Amino acid sequence: MKNIIKILFFPVLGLLSLFWFLIRVIPKPSRASYPCMRATAPLASSFVVWATGLFASALFLKKARTFLHKSRYLLFSLTCLATLVTFLIPILHDAQPAAAIPVATLEGPNQPMGTGQGIHPGQVVWVHNPEATDETCSNRTDDHWYQDNNTQQPVVDQMLSDGLQRMTGTTTDAMAWDALFRYYNTNHGKGNVGYTAGEKIVIKINLNGMYNSRSDRNINTSPQIAYSVLNQLINVAGVAQADISIGDPNVTMPNMHYDKLHSQFPNVIYWGQNNGRTQPKASKSEVMFSGDGEIADVLPQSYVDAAYMINLPVLKKHHRSGVSLCSKNHFGSTAPYYGGAWQWHYSLPCPEGAGDVSNGEYGVYRCFVDIMGHKDLGGKTILYLIDGLWGSTNWGHPPVKWRMTPFNNDWPSSLFLSQDPVAIESVGFDFLFYEFDENHPSEGGAPNGDKGPYSHFPASDDFMHQAADAANRPAGVTYDPEGDGTPLPSSLGAHEHWNNAGEKKYSRNLGLDTGIELVTIEGSTRVANPQLDHTGMPTEFVLNQNYPNPFNPNTTIQYQLSTPSQVTLAVFHVNGQQICTLYDGYQEAGTHLQSWDGRLANGNPAPSGVYMYRLYGRSSDHTFQQARKMVLNR
Repeated sequence: MKNIIKILFFPVLGLLSLFWFLIRVIPKPSRASYPCMRATAPLASSFVVWATGLFASALFLKKARTFLHKSRYLLFSLTCLATLVTFLIPILHDAQPAAAIPVATLEGPNQPMGTGQGIHPGQVVWVHNPEATDETCSNRTDDHWYQDNNTQQPVVDQMLSDGLQRMTGTTTDAMAWDALFRYYNTNHGKGNVGYTAGEKIVIKINLNGMYNSRSDRNINTSPQIAYSVLNQLINVAGVAQADISIGDPNVTMPNMHYDKLHSQFPNVIYWGQNNGRTQPKASKSEVMFSGDGEIADVLPQSYVDAAYMINLPVLKKHHRSGVSLCSKNHFGSTAPYYGGAWQWHYSLPCPEGAGDVSNGEYGVYRCFVDIMGHKDLGGKTILYLIDGLWGSTNWGHPPVKWRMTPFNNDWPSSLFLSQDPVAIESVGFDFLFYEFDENHPSEGGAPNGDKGPYSHFPASDDFMHQAADAANRPAGVTYDPEGDGTPLPSSLGAHEHWNNAGEKKYSRNLGLDTGIELVTIEGSTRVANPQLDHTGMPTEFVLNQNYPNPFNPNTTIQYQLSTPSQVTLAVFHVNGQQICTLYDGYQEAGTHLQSWDGRLANGNPAPSGVYMYRLYGRSSDHTFQQARKMVLNR
């Protein structure tokens, strides 16, 4: 019906589009780059071609009649052929219009909507460390992105640790996990309690790239970040291996993941078929219902039985949904029981793919809202963790390097962490939207099923609007994903777009108490490649760079001790004068943290300036000392 209406009203819409384009652009040509003009231009140009073809065909037809009356049959035949060609041009042009990039109509920057979720509401932590990936990786034979020589496990471990602590406002990984569990349990009526032994945890990773050709090159959730999460849960949070299930229910976990994970954590349940994997069974009945009443689906029974979930997708675009992040990751949760997630595609902006945005209106049913709010999906998620170590251009494609600052033609080497399901989708969307425009080296030409700036498709961020604020949801649709008569809350989280791609600031970064806060950790709060043994204990003495730096007025200093030692950590003026002692005593081997509040030994605030901090230690067999600089900006 939409296509019929477009055909019937094409001349009127085309003429209006041409008129609007001319009166806006002729006085000021720079307006041609405006989103509204870029959206209008294809329709206006199609109308010009259509009108020109009809006019030319009419002229040739008139000329043909003249030649016929004069019995000039050769010229009559040629002009009839020209009439046919010029008549068909506008029809063929309308069937396959000139290549153009559909443009999303985004609301302006820093226009927050919804209520932020999490210990720090609306907060998303972005950890970027170029040392995590090998810039020279060719992703060819014996040099693939997932290999440990190309994705550095120690660096990824540090990035996850840094992100967890910063997101929860804690100073150890154990405290961070306890804070996550307590926040979740408090907000789900379980009281202020942490993790209880025996509670099940599922980790949904993304392995969709295994379905495309040359799957060894295609991006998936990296084995290294999956390893880091398992290591944290088991060795820090104290979760038994047998109580953890991990994988993508729709894909058998490949050896590139299974061999690495199973060798260290053999009792974890890995999803898949045969060879040590476990096929996740479907729930006994339908438990997932679409808000428009069209679909009732089962889910893995392990989801239903679990107490908690961790959602671990990949940072990538998608040729149907615009972006493929946390919500899209759950298409793989229902797909194994229906031969794919095709039944949900109709609610995406580009249901058929190939650049045909046939569902690009705002305020229509979007299944991602149901996914985000379902009690066994978003409702059980304690951590949203986007793997942006490599990133990709579509659902099952190789990684590409990013141009945006601070990536500067390198792999993105990033992790994104949040407790807010809407905020993390919004931040991921902004990164993908501003990185992959029509000028990106991986794009160019008409969008299709393999390439295109998909996040620029109209309504790609519609589901975020609706999840953030019920006022944006369509009339007649009640999002009740459990089908129990209880609609979703009016807000599932905070949404907005950043101020610009250079500063990447959201409303809370600009001092407001609403919207999103993007916290950036550049590099690492620790050394890039610490020497740790298989238990995670340091094998050498290391003094790390303080964080944050510069700071005002508080900063944290971290260091590792390989053996029990007598330790002194002190702060000095650059002239060598000691101004305070942060620690003086005996400490066990391991990682330690000390804070400085920017005060002198007498309690007075230290002035702005450059300071040194020095770690001196003495163990049973040797002594050591290291020093670093830090900057106090008041």
